[in-house]
Amino acid sequence: MIGALKGRSLGGGAEGGTFTRDFTASIVVFLVAMPLCMGIAIASGVPPEKGLITGIIGGVVVGFLAGSPLQVSGPAAGLAVIVFEFVREHGLAALGPVLLLAGVLQFVAGMARMGGFFRSVSPAVVHGMLAGIGALIVVGQFHILFDNQPMSSGLENIALMPARVLGLSPYSLQSAEYALFLGLVTIGAMVGWEKLRPASMKLVPGALLGVVAATLIAWLAQLNVARIDVPASIAGAIESPGVNFLDPLMQPALLVAALAIAFIASAETLLSAAAVDRMHDGVRTDYNKELRAQGVGNLLCGLAGALPMTGVIVRSSANVQAGAKTRWSAILHGVWILGFVALLPGLLREVPMAALGGVLVVTGWRLVSLTHVRHLFANYGILPAAIWAVTFILVVTTDLLTGVLVGLGLSVIELIQHRKTLRLKVEEERSEEISHLRLDGSATFVSLTRLTQVLESIPREHAVELDLHRLHGIDHTSTELMREWVARRKATGKPVTLLGPDHLVKRLAFNAH
Repeated sequence: MIGALKGRSLGGGAEGGTFTRDFTASIVVFLVAMPLCMGIAIASGVPPEKGLITGIIGGVVVGFLAGSPLQVSGPAAGLAVIVFEFVREHGLAALGPVLLLAGVLQFVAGMARMGGFFRSVSPAVVHGMLAGIGALIVVGQFHILFDNQPMSSGLENIALMPARVLGLSPYSLQSAEYALFLGLVTIGAMVGWEKLRPASMKLVPGALLGVVAATLIAWLAQLNVARIDVPASIAGAIESPGVNFLDPLMQPALLVAALAIAFIASAETLLSAAAVDRMHDGVRTDYNKELRAQGVGNLLCGLAGALPMTGVIVRSSANVQAGAKTRWSAILHGVWILGFVALLPGLLREVPMAALGGVLVVTGWRLVSLTHVRHLFANYGILPAAIWAVTFILVVTTDLLTGVLVGLGLSVIELIQHRKTLRLKVEEERSEEISHLRLDGSATFVSLTRLTQVLESIPREHAVELDLHRLHGIDHTSTELMREWVARRKATGKPVTLLGPDHLVKRLAFNAH
């Protein structure tokens, strides 16, 4: 309670004197978000304005309500695959009611204080899922680079990749050749800028430079390539719910889709929020409040016929690095998107589709990070690494929900070795300047919600003494969370003393991944 009160006072006091920094950070986030909003919409198989509407709602509405003040919400690459498959099977009209229900589920989960539950999902499953999504985005957007449409499954997209390349001809330049050139310009600009940009321009996003370069080339040379199509008025892109709006929810398959979107969006949001918390020493995330805000946002996106949203690490990290201090940066970035789309839609119509495809290829590739699976194998052995690999393979070869469910099922295997002491008892004693915690039993994802609540309730100004002598075992999910917590506490300058067997102390004291 003390920590919560101090967090609020810090947040409230900061809002008065940091508006200039929030203002400049909001422009940076806006420049990062614009190409991603449109690109993710195209990767999801919907018109680009749907992604822009989600970006506006994510900024103006969710930014105001968020439990993670520096996190920025909008359309996420992590849901592009599931939305693409959904729209292909059920049509765009069915997405609105499903998204509305997903938003309601998220809001109820936040009210029921289930934020900690989503943080208990195995990191191997979450990162395996994100890597699989990244791979699907890369192979799908590969075809956009040739001015062609992606196929309906990852395996079909992979199978057709050689044909796209072999169909090129240097002697007969057509739309495919021009589009590929523009896509490669975008990719080259993004990758090159990340490596070569001067320190004084580190806040200029590579995605923006890539899209601008490709657009200028296409415009100056009058290249015959596909360009994005946005309406003259953003208000015209908002679809008001009709009388039979909720009828699709009578189909059981769509109820499952709503549950899947709510689960994946919540897990990705809270994973992003935890990462954002590691980037700054300001107000910590209220995970239940963040869930409620995301629920309101997705409910509104459903009513507006837009894309689902999550907290997005790319935009959020840009926000922190740009010096944002309060939620006003996220709110203002939504205002800038609205203003740009309302006043300059003609500029957006000059952007080649291949340029946005290039942005998504780089974005997807960055999700396919082998660093995490190497980290899992080196620190926790074969089982977590195998969970990552199985989740990744099934997401790519079957579908996202199957991959996640199988990964969660495999996570249960970790409980076998802790079955005799599965319960975890957390004893806490506090004095004026120090908190003493004693863990008794096994720390697994089953007990992680309770453990997280206790750890995060410790006042920020307290030193901590953590007694591990009676901790009989700890799984990789609990280890990852506790390592991050220890690293974050030490970063504030307050000591964290670990008492117990050497192997446990070394495991939790090692720098968090």
